[in-house]
Amino acid sequence: MVTTEIAEKIQRLEEKYAAMGQNLSSYLDGLLYADYLTYWDYIQLDVLLNLQHPRTPIPDENIFIIYHQITELYFKLSLQAIEQICQAPVVTADIFKTQLKRINNYFRNLINSFEIMVDGMDKEQFLQFRMALLPASGFQSGQFRMIEICSTRLSNLVYEPLRPQVAHLPLNEVLDSIYWRSGATELATGKKTLTLRQFELKYMDAFFHLATRYEHNNMQARYQQLTLEEQADVIPLLKEYDLNINVRWPLMHYKSAVRYLHKKPEDIAATGGTNWQQYLPPKNKRIVFFPELWSEEEYNNWGKMAMGE
Repeated sequence: MVTTEIAEKIQRLEEKYAAMGQNLSSYLDGLLYADYLTYWDYIQLDVLLNLQHPRTPIPDENIFIIYHQITELYFKLSLQAIEQICQAPVVTADIFKTQLKRINNYFRNLINSFEIMVDGMDKEQFLQFRMALLPASGFQSGQFRMIEICSTRLSNLVYEPLRPQVAHLPLNEVLDSIYWRSGATELATGKKTLTLRQFELKYMDAFFHLATRYEHNNMQARYQQLTLEEQADVIPLLKEYDLNINVRWPLMHYKSAVRYLHKKPEDIAATGGTNWQQYLPPKNKRIVFFPELWSEEEYNNWGKMAMGE
């Protein structure tokens, strides 16, 4: 027996497919023959479990690969949430809070799970397989750089002494001075490492287009479009976001680098050429997405707060 509710749904389906120039009956025939959806097909489990291709037979290399793949998936989710805030036709405190809670949860999970990298691998195994991966480096995460670009005024991603000089320059010139471009230089000569040259070749055009798209509607700009009452409502979440990305996350990387690489002359090679001892500590680069939210004392002590405010 066809109920009124089912008849109405059939009518709506007919209208939907008619608008596409299609026949509903053909789609219903397809449903009759289609297989039931399974969990493993839906998430492409077989593909997912075969995305790891170690370069060595050393077992712990799989930990290294899988953890970085998980990290990139969290970055993808974060960029999706940022898009919801920055591209909303009208931004509201509710939109901010919903999406910021998601991003903070993603980064909280990443930060808390970094023990997998710090203590979860055998040090000798790491040092063996890591040298087979050169010049690749986590420094080359394009998605993380995209999160930074979408989060704040581009000049805030320039080392502090240079910011007044670049504040009014065209975006492409500001991008030339972005802080991480000095994070993969040779200590002795100051020349770009192969790690950095590869990265720039792959991503710089995309970064420029993204910076152009988000110039006036990045996270900082959208926050400033809120009313004062709405701003007060989202400030705690924005400050957590700032700390998660610019203090806690790089500190976990620094902790891992110290665990595996510290006090060896060849250390610099094992990070793909990044001068991590100067580059990773947040207090050295003092990148802050929302400087207007922090007191002078907090700003001056940026990165010295360790894992807490």
